Amino acid sequence: MMYVEVGYMKSLGWFLLGAISSAAIAFSLVFFNSHGFSANEKPGALETWFARTVRSAAVPADARSRTNPIADAPQVLADARAHWADHCAGCHANDGSGQTVMGAKTYPPAPDMRLAETQQMTDGELFYIIQNGIRFSAMPAWSSGPAHAAHDEQDSWKLVRFIRHLPNMTADEKHQMEGMNPKTPDELREEQEEENFLKGADTHEPTTEHHHH
Repeated sequence: MMYVEVGYMKSLGWFLLGAISSAAIAFSLVFFNSHGFSANEKPGALETWFARTVRSAAVPADARSRTNPIADAPQVLADARAHWADHCAGCHANDGSGQTVMGAKTYPPAPDMRLAETQQMTDGELFYIIQNGIRFSAMPAWSSGPAHAAHDEQDSWKLVRFIRHLPNMTADEKHQMEGMNPKTPDELREEQEEENFLKGADTHEPTTEHHHH
């Protein structure tokens, strides 16, 4: 008799869970049908929780327990700082705040990696996400495949060290990274014009005189 009751309770539990899930899906369809899927809208509390849950669930259990084989050292942080400035800062900002044009416009927006939601993740979780990315988000997979596996993994473990360092970044470090960030064509042109000005060069294009005979 007891087994029948337990089986009944389990069936009822699964039924209720299915009913709630169906209701949530139906509500979401109605909501998005009327509001659209614009990435300009700020995610609500439920979507924020879901995004964080997906980020955590994306990492296999055995990957979470991996430890960082790269020792913390000044050169390791210097290498990772340059890598971050060139590859990651476009979305995550030099200081990990996510306050960039691109990072703020992704959906969900790039997280502030200095905060507990990221810092409490294990080294193995951070490494796995860097290597494999997160589906249905703007986080790409940075692994280049088997041919470059050893080099990729070393760079990713160094980035994990840098992520741990983000809450303690100094103003000097941020300033150094600004010179390492990729430049747009407009920024490169402005830098060249400033350099020419400082050298005393004439930045104006020569005008062509037309003579009428």
